[in-house]
Amino acid sequence: MANLRIDKVLNNNVLIAEHPSYEEVVLIGKGIGFNRKRGDYIETDAVEKLFVLKNEKEQENYIKLLPFIDSDFLEIIISAIDLIKQRTHSVLNEHIHVALTDHLMFALTRASQGMEMRNPFLVETKALYRHEYEVAAEVVRLIKDKTGIDLPVGEIGFIALHIHSAITNKNLSDVNQHSQLVTRLVEMVEGQFEIEIDKEGIDYVRLVRHLRFAIDRVMKGEKVEEPEKIASLLKEEYPVCYNLSWKLIKVMQQTLKMKVFDAEAVYLTMHLQRLQHKFK
Repeated sequence: MANLRIDKVLNNNVLIAEHPSYEEVVLIGKGIGFNRKRGDYIETDAVEKLFVLKNEKEQENYIKLLPFIDSDFLEIIISAIDLIKQRTHSVLNEHIHVALTDHLMFALTRASQGMEMRNPFLVETKALYRHEYEVAAEVVRLIKDKTGIDLPVGEIGFIALHIHSAITNKNLSDVNQHSQLVTRLVEMVEGQFEIEIDKEGIDYVRLVRHLRFAIDRVMKGEKVEEPEKIASLLKEEYPVCYNLSWKLIKVMQQTLKMKVFDAEAVYLTMHLQRLQHKFK
């Protein structure tokens, strides 16, 4: 990128500038607004830690947030997003600036008032998105180092979902809906088998991953090849697991409002049988 002309300095960390291909853009970076004024040029190559918001809606929402954020907090949040960018080696979806800034602002306020928000998807998030979870834990450490505020462990899970959403370009509400669905499916399995799966154990990780990948395949409309002979064999040999797998698939279909291919039942039955066998 070349030089961009500054239109307006919103604060020490945020500028509005003219961009040759996007017209107006919002530039975010630690201290980039310091000692600058309208009409100055900013050499974007020289600023390593610079984020450019091109999307108009995201720009508008981000600017609306600014008056409510203490500038020290904002600098820390910008550092946190930069850390995420470095650790994930990915181009983050622009929405993370609005979504995570908003989330962390409330999280810091809640924590400083001694309030805690329960995270019902914590174990599931940790099982599914190991890397995002580790990066989120680093973000929480960074916040503690800079502010002295110790965010509760549930926040690591929430931040991990934001990271996952930003690197996969998935909508956060879909990520949350799918998390709720997986939690419900796991509860159905536990209820049917009358077992309690250790949420820290490998069986839980495997089951959750299997369900999550199945959901991803359904969302992408990916057809799985069905070994027909195996289907009838499993139906006879493992009727309980086979019936349960269809119950789970029906719930998936209702929730996602999408077709689930029959072959998913075969793979799910095999998975459930292995799980049941282990608990016997």
